[in-house]
Amino acid sequence: MARPRLVTFALAAAGLAVLAPRLRRRRRPRTTLRGAVALVTGGSRGFGLALARELGRRGARPVICARDEEELERARATLAAEGIEVVALPCDVSDEEGVQGLVADVTEALGAVDILVNNAGIIQVGPAESMRLEDYRHSMDVLFWGAAHATEAVLPQMRARRRGTIVNITSIGGAVAVPHLAPYVAAKFALRGYSEALGAELHKQGIRVVTVVPWLMRTGSFGHALVKGERHVEANLFALFSTIPVLTTSAERAARRVVRAIERGERFVENPLVGRLVRLAHDLFPGATIAALGVVNRFLPAPADPHPEELPLPVELFRRGLARSVLTALGDRAARRWNEEPT
Repeated sequence: MARPRLVTFALAAAGLAVLAPRLRRRRRPRTTLRGAVALVTGGSRGFGLALARELGRRGARPVICARDEEELERARATLAAEGIEVVALPCDVSDEEGVQGLVADVTEALGAVDILVNNAGIIQVGPAESMRLEDYRHSMDVLFWGAAHATEAVLPQMRARRRGTIVNITSIGGAVAVPHLAPYVAAKFALRGYSEALGAELHKQGIRVVTVVPWLMRTGSFGHALVKGERHVEANLFALFSTIPVLTTSAERAARRVVRAIERGERFVENPLVGRLVRLAHDLFPGATIAALGVVNRFLPAPADPHPEELPLPVELFRRGLARSVLTALGDRAARRWNEEPT
């Protein structure tokens, strides 16, 4: 009897997970974005650029920041060609003082930040045995501390006005630990916990925190991922799984979903449905999920002679064969669309 009841409970929970967000959205009043100052970190390419574009199309005043000034200028020109006025400012989010200065400059030039989107990120690919502590520190510096620096920089002005929205772009990797992405997964788990804790605490101060847990997206960013271990195999697999239509969703669609969540006042976003179901399966059956991923890991490359001291290098240097074929055509197209083509 116990097993049928467990299955019934799991099915009921899955139904609630699918329907509850839709029911909650219907009760919330819409918030206009027109004129809102929206600061997007990591906005020069990929999903950050897609978010800045969608925010600009909805009437917000986007500000994008990233480390590479040439990428920023290309992104600014791309958006300007679509009639979207955007301010592009260089900044390394791992630099706390630099982020404080960025927020001060934006506030002086445009006014207080209404929306902060913490999107800046990096990703390292390879078995845990090929990673060193510095790889974990690097991920934490950008994915977690970068978001924390930007959040702490805007919070005083948001608290003073008793309003504002902070959007933290985590990942399905922040809900389900994926093999060969250990530094990325560790930092995304940390960011998700930080985001949800802030969301609970800042609610009474009129500040909304939106935790976004997206599924795999076709942004074309796979070429910038850093690989270690059996680099050619890791690069080819990562490129394929980052772009195949059945497994991924488009950056445009994901960006529209996030911006709608800002307008509707949502606090937790999963996109698309498959991501919600994968997370739910993990939450209900964590042991079984870990065991299943352990089976998957058996088919992933493991270097016979790992070299943890080797430098991580971009995927684009190593992908071959099927990873440069029609199977990655949509990913290559997305790379051109979202300023992700390696220079």
